[in-house]
Amino acid sequence: AGVLDFAQATDAVRGIARRTPLLEAPQLSLQLGAPVWLKAECLQVTGSFKVRGAAARLAALSEQERGRGVVACSSGNHGRAVAYVAQCLGVPATVCVPTWVDPVKLEGIRAEGAEALLVGDTFDESEAHTLELASKSGRTYVSAYDDPWVIAGQGTLALEVLDQLDVVPQAVLAPLSGGGLIGGIAAALQEKLSGDAPRIVAVSAENAAVMLASVRAGKPVELPEQETLANALAGGIGIDNQYSFQLVRDRVQEHLSVSEAQIEAAMVHAATSLRLVVEGGGAVALAALLAGAWQPGVAAPDPERPVVVVLSGGNVAPATLASVLSRWSSS
Repeated sequence: AGVLDFAQATDAVRGIARRTPLLEAPQLSLQLGAPVWLKAECLQVTGSFKVRGAAARLAALSEQERGRGVVACSSGNHGRAVAYVAQCLGVPATVCVPTWVDPVKLEGIRAEGAEALLVGDTFDESEAHTLELASKSGRTYVSAYDDPWVIAGQGTLALEVLDQLDVVPQAVLAPLSGGGLIGGIAAALQEKLSGDAPRIVAVSAENAAVMLASVRAGKPVELPEQETLANALAGGIGIDNQYSFQLVRDRVQEHLSVSEAQIEAAMVHAATSLRLVVEGGGAVALAALLAGAWQPGVAAPDPERPVVVVLSGGNVAPATLASVLSRWSSS
């Protein structure tokens, strides 16, 4: 199943996920000197793009697999997406989350009808427990990023963008964590447009940059977990990563990383200028643009072709958002 089936993924996603708006950002367009459009996955039905991959993966289960149920490991958004899709399709679901999970995300998982288990002080510990649970129970393990169906599901976001724009973008900036999102975006665009595909720019949080470190090392590596506003991007990529590492290594043209202060500034900009609630992990691509860390440059000289920025999620605890906004208003 190494082949990405975008047609099947599109069918699965259409019935379950929301077709999210593509919003023009005049202020950012002026700053960049090219039209900027924001793909608002923060308005997705479960609050993040992850519902796409979950829909594609669960739709591909056999009747027997559906009956046995699924298990997933998540820092929140993937778990909530799996729980939501499982409920839509009548599939039993258990989601393991690390003990530091955002309470809003834990509540979201339980509200969608899944069993949530708090296990492990790090994402990697939680994932190890989940894999053990899958093998003991015979349930299907649904990876957040390293699964061809999940990757194809995330890639439907890019195909939607092409439908929404009347011109091919010059670049797409998206968050990078496990690589399922940007891997799916890159593969979908390159398959559909080949030589005319936009430049793919992956943005990591400095404090959650395991995939970036892995790409630089030429193989999957492990890093100690650090605290970050972009907690949706935390966690490893799996030392025996089968799919997403290779996609990111081979198909992403440019890598950037942003600091905690830059992520905070992007969350504030989203709330105050765009009127959108965007979580830290969902705001990293916006942060790169706001901070001037990315320029079209010589690679893309056409000022007419738009730049698409993916706002990948909006599941942030009210207290977190309130403290970010209060620091901003008092500074």
